[in-house]
Amino acid sequence: MGGRALAVAAALLLTWLALLVAVLVLRSGTDALRDGVRLLPDVLRLVRRLAADRSLPRGVRVRLGLLLAYLAMPFDVVPDVVPVLGWADDVVVVVLVLRSVVRRAGVDAVRLHWPGTDDGFAVLTRLAGL
Repeated sequence: MGGRALAVAAALLLTWLALLVAVLVLRSGTDALRDGVRLLPDVLRLVRRLAADRSLPRGVRVRLGLLLAYLAMPFDVVPDVVPVLGWADDVVVVVLVLRSVVRRAGVDAVRLHWPGTDDGFAVLTRLAGL
């Protein structure tokens, strides 16, 4: 059980780092670093809130559960030890799942459950291509 918790923590940290890199590349300015630091916890709370919302279709909740399982896996399509590319596959999977969730549940549902700032939501929508 301890090894699995470590794998989840490592996956979350690597995903956070990948999102931070993406935010820094997509956005310039002094707020970019701050938004990047806050984005992962907000995305995790968003995923948890969406997964717990029984009014959303079951398929949406299943996708979110599979996303969390993928991020918790100790192996990836591209190993995380490969700089930038190792994290990019996690970001791509997160973006694809978020796009799928928005298509099925709607932007309003995602916005309703978004725990962060309006700026953070704007960064998320840009990263996810919404």
